[in-house]
Amino acid sequence: MSNIKNDNFRPIEFWKASIMTLPDNAFFELIRTVFGKVKTPFNKQILTGDLEKFLLRNDIQQKVASYVDRNDARIIAAIALLNEPGSGDLEAFFADELNFAELNDLLVNLEERFILYRFQGEGRNQNMKHIALNPVFKSILSPYIADNFLLFPSVHIDKTFSGDRNGVVDDKNPFSKNTNSLNVRTPFSYDDRVPAVLLSFVSMNELFFKASSGGGIRQKVANSAKTMFPNLALETLIGALQILGLLSAKEEKLLPDYRRFSAFGRLSRQERAEYYTAGMFCHWEAARTKGDGGSDNAHDNAVSPWLMRSKVRFHASFIHRFCRILDPDRLYSFSSLRKIAYILERDNNEISMDRLIEAMGETGLLVSMPGRYWRKRSFAETQAGDPPPGEADPTTGAVIAMDTPFSLVVYPEIEYHDLIRVSAFCHVTEAGLNIRFELNRDSAVSAFNLGIGAKSIIELLQRLSRNRIDDNLIFALQDWEKSHQEVTLRQGLILTLAPDRRYLAETRPLSMFIRETLAPGIYMLPTSLEDRAVRALQKAGVSIIARHGEESDENRFGDGFSSNFYPSLHASSLNSGMFSQDSSQSAGDDTGEEARALVGNFHSILAKMRMDKEKHDELTARIDRRLILCESQLKDAVLRYEKLEARGLDYNGKTLIAKQAISMQSLLEVTWPVKQKQERVLGIPKSMEKTGTDTVLVIRPMGGKDETIRIPLGKISLLRRIKRSIFETNIV
Repeated sequence: MSNIKNDNFRPIEFWKASIMTLPDNAFFELIRTVFGKVKTPFNKQILTGDLEKFLLRNDIQQKVASYVDRNDARIIAAIALLNEPGSGDLEAFFADELNFAELNDLLVNLEERFILYRFQGEGRNQNMKHIALNPVFKSILSPYIADNFLLFPSVHIDKTFSGDRNGVVDDKNPFSKNTNSLNVRTPFSYDDRVPAVLLSFVSMNELFFKASSGGGIRQKVANSAKTMFPNLALETLIGALQILGLLSAKEEKLLPDYRRFSAFGRLSRQERAEYYTAGMFCHWEAARTKGDGGSDNAHDNAVSPWLMRSKVRFHASFIHRFCRILDPDRLYSFSSLRKIAYILERDNNEISMDRLIEAMGETGLLVSMPGRYWRKRSFAETQAGDPPPGEADPTTGAVIAMDTPFSLVVYPEIEYHDLIRVSAFCHVTEAGLNIRFELNRDSAVSAFNLGIGAKSIIELLQRLSRNRIDDNLIFALQDWEKSHQEVTLRQGLILTLAPDRRYLAETRPLSMFIRETLAPGIYMLPTSLEDRAVRALQKAGVSIIARHGEESDENRFGDGFSSNFYPSLHASSLNSGMFSQDSSQSAGDDTGEEARALVGNFHSILAKMRMDKEKHDELTARIDRRLILCESQLKDAVLRYEKLEARGLDYNGKTLIAKQAISMQSLLEVTWPVKQKQERVLGIPKSMEKTGTDTVLVIRPMGGKDETIRIPLGKISLLRRIKRSIFETNIV
């Protein structure tokens, strides 16, 4: 027998085998619902063959098809998409839409109608029952499998939509909060000016953290940030840059890693935004793990750098795939987003999808309005009629404007590497409607110490401004550099080699560490001790001191750092088309008129039949559950009346259902009034205890361990036994 699945369906023989392996009582009960009384001697194989022939009849197939409603279609589509899932997978997938009882009722009903069946898993999944689609109904079910709009409803953004769907937040101001008439919200929108502004701000504050252990950001620094960019969540954004390894904490200092900033620039603008979002999410998770008592300083978290690096890559890859799937021309519900996220990472139980979607909203990758979200169009995408992403000078193409001889405004489309270099020799002064930097003596000296010369700064500013920098700035830079070279404090370890050992300096292992040859046989190697010498020179009246860092401009900003730290992200094989159908295309949008006509006809037939109330009620329930497919199933029915629910004053009914559930260890749904509202619990009943004149139901809620709830039977307004799948032998 072949068990190989063909598309979304296994062979019919596999389905028949799953039916025949049912326990005898379940098997014959199932057969009797179709054929009524079964003649002896019993032969499972012959009966299963008869069942197949019955279900393949054209009139039966038409009736089965007419009974499929929108909820059925959603379950069918989900089972196909999730590839024969377990019930737990479906619970997670529909978590925002269906509770356990509702989903269970739908699944059991579809099994009773032979649309679904279950089979035992193999290997590591041998303890799980998989839910599959019946191949007998392949022609009926296939249209629903192809209709993913049922699972991921979205609305096409009208061409007359007046909001700025590329962000709503002003692209001139990545730190502003803004809303429009549609109440669209994006608190913060990432672009390449964000890390540059933070890099410059960090460089301006030599002492960034409080001296006490885990003391967090200094109040003076925090106040300065609030003044400069009042809507910036400084701790979160700095934390994200630390998680990404772009900034690192050392005692009271926060230090940039220019090599990693350079490696970060090898990514596309879209990928940088996605990595930044992943960094923000990981920062949130680290803070949540530490608890509210933790400091604001992200470097205090106990997660190892290598583990955090792996987590960032994983989440950045997920965000990249998720964004690529979403159609920027469609509005999605949060439920649709969450289900798409589940499809991407259903095997990863650690990912907090709701929180990750929130992070994408916080950085502007997703834009939200009440009840709907859409993806901000990526930097690489263009569309006819869309405005250009930036606002460079249209006459010159300049990407910065020198609004004073020593200050400049940057436009959004400035290249990342150019912007990072600007932030290395300028101090940020404004991050509101405009992003403005100032070049002063202190910022220039910091650049000289990094190995960035005045000539390099002048050439860069001339290129970015299209030759519109002031001569006074050129003179000042050259003068500051001259002073910088006049008094130099060299930092390093001195290595001396005897004449017969000087050849060692030419060998690669050693030569790569030699910073400078001071004299024959005397070499300087990098170290980090210089603060006391600097303070001594300052007391002596030297105002400009050369403090050479450990790396040259080429090493800091060039291509010498491995790009493996921020590997380029790869898109999912899934495509946006499968999540972007219009509602008019949905196979689940039928009116149900045929089904109502069938049900009405069978009720009319039943009304003419004479039988006792219990049989009449059971057949009425079968008609309403869409189990009756032909008239003979009413007239030849073999009935076993099963009371599943009791309400209000039906004390005997509630007692009967409770006793049945206890003996079968079936799930119960219990509803009772508490302070003008209805409480509801789903659980396994343990016992019934007599208390005075009343009987108390003792039930263990689902998900609970040993705790139980005691509810007087008389107070219960609804007691319903959850019907079990005929394919399940144990309650999971």
